[in-house]
Amino acid sequence: MTSDLLDAVLTAHGGWHRWQRFTRMNATIVTGGTLWGLKGQPQDPEPRLMSVALQRQWASVHPFGAPDQRTDFTAERVAIDKLDGSLVSESICPRETFDGHTLETPWNPLQRAYFNGYALWTYLTTPFFMALPGFEVHEIAPVDDQGERWSGLQVEFPDHAAGHSRRQEFYFGSDFLLRRHDYRVDVAGGFAARQYVYDPVEVGGIILPTRRRAYRLDNDGRLLPDELMVAIDISDIHLSC
Repeated sequence: MTSDLLDAVLTAHGGWHRWQRFTRMNATIVTGGTLWGLKGQPQDPEPRLMSVALQRQWASVHPFGAPDQRTDFTAERVAIDKLDGSLVSESICPRETFDGHTLETPWNPLQRAYFNGYALWTYLTTPFFMALPGFEVHEIAPVDDQGERWSGLQVEFPDHAAGHSRRQEFYFGSDFLLRRHDYRVDVAGGFAARQYVYDPVEVGGIILPTRRRAYRLDNDGRLLPDELMVAIDISDIHLSC
């Protein structure tokens, strides 16, 4: 389902037809936050190359675990490969490996790679992934946040796509640019999170935020400002055909 709001949002971020000219995005990411320590996967501050497909759900990050290793993510399979293409390890139907997890349950490297893959794919393709086949989009009530009123879209992910949760909420300013992303992290016990985005840049006519900060919410939906779960800084963005 589409809506007038989604049409306005796509236009503000550069336009659906312009987006369709591209098939891949590469970007440098620097990641931090407390989630990685909780999951037994400490995060260093070194820059990494993140690559995502734009018209299907695929992602890869390099380096991962070793200088000569990278990930290969799809919703049905995640792998760690050597740069020469040889397989280090893989997981088929990786979502099933998170059954019974809580916030404190440690992840193995393949689980970390799966989370990184679907999360960064979602972030780097927002809002355009919402117009892909199978994604259902509904306009929801606006929210008042940071002294502004932000319009909202709820997106329901199809069975063939991986995400934090089946339903996620996205909020946009009066300029129709993304301001906030709300979701539940089902692979970590379903804790509620709220992510704010900042510092948009234009690349190839496409507008993308370059700073993301995700916080945990309490049981009443209030933001916990001391619980910065994930921080991502994005730079050197390149779009290719």
